Amino acid sequence: MRREKGAMCTPVLQFTNCRILRGRKLLREDLWVRGGRILDPERLFFEERLVADEQRDCGGCILAPGFIDVQINGGFGVDFSQATEDVGSGVALVARRLLPHGVTSFCPTLVTSPPEVYHKEEGVGWDACLRYLCHVLPQIPVKSGGPHGAGVLGVHLEGPFISREKRGAHPEAHLRSFEANAFHDVLATYGPLDNVRIVTLAPELGRSHEVIQALTARGICVSLGHSVANLRAAEEAVQSGATFITHLFNAMLPFHHRDPGIVGLLTSDRLPPGRHIFYGMISDGMHTNPAALRIAHRAHPQGLVLVTDAVPALGLGNGRHTLGQQEVEVDGLTAYVAGTKTLSGSIAPMDVCIRHFLQATGFPGGEHWECGQGPTHRKFTAGDEDSKQADGLEPRVTGTEATAPKRRAFTPYEPWPGACGIAGLGRLQCRVGPGGCVSAPRPAAGTGEAQGDPGLWG
Repeated sequence: MRREKGAMCTPVLQFTNCRILRGRKLLREDLWVRGGRILDPERLFFEERLVADEQRDCGGCILAPGFIDVQINGGFGVDFSQATEDVGSGVALVARRLLPHGVTSFCPTLVTSPPEVYHKEEGVGWDACLRYLCHVLPQIPVKSGGPHGAGVLGVHLEGPFISREKRGAHPEAHLRSFEANAFHDVLATYGPLDNVRIVTLAPELGRSHEVIQALTARGICVSLGHSVANLRAAEEAVQSGATFITHLFNAMLPFHHRDPGIVGLLTSDRLPPGRHIFYGMISDGMHTNPAALRIAHRAHPQGLVLVTDAVPALGLGNGRHTLGQQEVEVDGLTAYVAGTKTLSGSIAPMDVCIRHFLQATGFPGGEHWECGQGPTHRKFTAGDEDSKQADGLEPRVTGTEATAPKRRAFTPYEPWPGACGIAGLGRLQCRVGPGGCVSAPRPAAGTGEAQGDPGLWG
């Protein structure tokens, strides 16, 4: 069928010979896309009387929503916690380099830093301003993704309101607690929160519940982490509005049968009705034992969100690198705070984490892809169901051409506009196509990455 004169000239692209992630299953279907938006093929054929302008044979690859990384500290030499004259160009570089790994959106993460790194404090002299050159948060706005790079969902602030005992790689000198003014202390530390999407804090800190309520009222997700909180304190934090756990099992009290701590939230019966708890896990083969991955997933599969917690050394190899105010040493597949054996983030990209998760859990179907698509496809923020789409991290579907009732949110298993990623389970050789889709040829059996253990990286 031909287009009528004057009709929209945006070409229709049809992906064929692909497997589509839908309802936790990989189904062999075709997918139609126009201008980065998924089309209803029946409406395209019967109402618009059009066919595809171009067909692309995916060679049996998986076609899935793009991966979402809600905890990434930098990569490829870019440190999000380092104040420079042009933070934006560094974020853009990382966004561009993430696409070949199937990541189509992410939350740049800042580790514990002095207040003048986040923003310019009142009364701070020019010497301090010159030392930090420019301030980070105002330079990382929310930005849509596309062929130019992955989208920025907002900043994840990890610290400085965390436990000293469980600070991990965070510099102790810059840790803070909530003083008498509580939320005012947060604003004094971070400055304006316009570009902030997630804040990680320790719920056992005094007045933390006031802060959690104030943050969630502004549509900011509160995540619990770097904490010595017991289960009761964690449950009270969720009742106040917290909805996420930062890198489960790491930097928190270990599970104990009489008080499971934050880990116990996965099966707690004291969460508010309708409240969903999600938890990040670093599935890089170093941070979390495969048995722990299986335990968490089997206890609460709907809440698991894979994160990389990648550091600026991602993609650079062995040597010394920075992470905010600290120096990090990379040795093989592990990053440590220099001179210690304290783990300092990961150097594994998201596609590697998903492969390792698949290997560790043994799931043959589509569930492992869901875990790499972040919490944005699922209920993530506090509040009633109708407000979550507007105030949370869920993708807006306004203008989508797929058949959907008004206000419908796409499920974790359905493709959604502008976030398609095609990836094989072996070596990824990716390219960016129309609408920001990431595609890769089906890998040969047994292929792996050029570096590292083939069992992990391939």
